[in-house]
Amino acid sequence: MRRIGIVALAALAFLGLSALAEGNIKAGFIYVGPIGDYGWSFAHNEAREMLDQEFDWLETVYVESVPEGEVETFLDQLVAQGCNVVFATSFGFMDGTLAAALRHPDVIFAHCAGFKRAPNMASYMADFYQVYYLNGLMAGALTKTGKIGYVGAFPIPEVKRHINAFTIGAREVNPNAEVHVKWIYEWFNPAAAKEAAEALIAEGCDVFAFTEDSPTVVQVAAEHGLPSFGHYSPMYDFAPDYVVSGQLVHWEAIYRDFLKKIHDGIYTPKNLQHVDYWWLLSQGAVEVGAKPGMMINPVFEDALKAYVIDHPVFGKISVYDLVKTRYNQMADPGVTFDPFQGPVYDRKGNLVIPEGMWPSVDTLITLEWAVEGVAGPWPGEPEE
Repeated sequence: MRRIGIVALAALAFLGLSALAEGNIKAGFIYVGPIGDYGWSFAHNEAREMLDQEFDWLETVYVESVPEGEVETFLDQLVAQGCNVVFATSFGFMDGTLAAALRHPDVIFAHCAGFKRAPNMASYMADFYQVYYLNGLMAGALTKTGKIGYVGAFPIPEVKRHINAFTIGAREVNPNAEVHVKWIYEWFNPAAAKEAAEALIAEGCDVFAFTEDSPTVVQVAAEHGLPSFGHYSPMYDFAPDYVVSGQLVHWEAIYRDFLKKIHDGIYTPKNLQHVDYWWLLSQGAVEVGAKPGMMINPVFEDALKAYVIDHPVFGKISVYDLVKTRYNQMADPGVTFDPFQGPVYDRKGNLVIPEGMWPSVDTLITLEWAVEGVAGPWPGEPEE
């Protein structure tokens, strides 16, 4: 993308108001990684391209590989280019996006994965914690050593939430299973992801999940003949005999709804203070699968059908059927189950969610504790 200078705020406000008044939208997207990462940024960009083709009143532009500490400069540049809607797609962009929203009150901003808002700034998230739980059920049944490896990017609440849900699933079917975590402190670093995965294999882990925006962990696991779960994008083709399932995102579901509401005049730069998309399975924002339409790789179906447990709710049930049952409970618009349904204890023995209770969204997006079964360092873990 070509970079241009910042123009006067008054002129920028006029650009935003006039374009919105005409019903045309120019939306700018800011990505923390390269669009070729085959993970987070890739998935956001796929959705952008889809909607750019779908709506004749929409024009989109993007900037990739933006350092989180420099986001304000790029936000201002997008406004200078005439963007009247800007999507900032990383948790670390939150404070910079809020500052930019306050500087440009007539431009609509939306921040992904955060919790701060303003009259002209909404927040949104297509979250995977339900999907990670379902993947965890499968992982717990497939591990032979009882050690499941997890390569984590940054120890922020989002990633911690996903690891916890994954661990809850694994231990629901295999109470002695442990999820061993190694942090790489990068969203996209294939070399670091490979090193972490190989270290976990050396420690005895034999099933893998991860948060890193490349198929590296899938590939390393496959080289050792070990099963894994894809992340964000369809990773089946990278290891068709070893990718069990995974988490697939449909950002287009949220972007379509949000942009149409702007185009129809429902959302304005004055009424977004309380607009927070928290879309899950029941809203169609996420999908369970090794690739679209393949919830469970057929290679692993027999093993999951053969793994039968005595479940406290369902009695004798195979993990294959348990995955389907829990999926239906969460994908139904009524939603009759949550992976964090209490009682939930942290790994220090503290009751963090009481029996029969479900966590609030605020609890989930600020989560710092680790559940029983998580092994390894956990920066930010509460002391008590």
